[in-house]
Amino acid sequence: MSENSDLIKLYSSRILALTADIPHTKRLENPDATVKKRSPLCGSTVTVDINFADGVIKDFGQDVKACALGQASAAILGAVVIGRTQEEIERARAQLRAMLKDEGPVPDAPFDALENLIPARDYKNRHASIMLALDATAEAITQAKLAT
Repeated sequence: MSENSDLIKLYSSRILALTADIPHTKRLENPDATVKKRSPLCGSTVTVDINFADGVIKDFGQDVKACALGQASAAILGAVVIGRTQEEIERARAQLRAMLKDEGPVPDAPFDALENLIPARDYKNRHASIMLALDATAEAITQAKLAT
């Protein structure tokens, strides 16, 4: 397959549609924790604000300055993040990493829309960008729990 057709496959219409509709892009005014993550390879960044109480994410905001794959990942997370526990976020993060690096299965619901990122498996230089939103959210939960 040519490089151009590989890129067309990678940036599918579904991935591009996700980038146009990223949920929770308004930063929180009084977050319990804020974490900014950056991919050193491409410079993509995701900043996450959370409010965390009673063991779940109560409110969420994100500022996404990433490639289309990082944006798609953030959009998928943003669509399901409210009400999630630390365990759910960490499991989704581990499953996404395994899906990308080890050809593991698609993450469990409600994170199963991450299936859209399977074509990125062959682009190891994009994996860090795809992981940013979940990495930042997992770290933010840990920080919020330590602050209480």
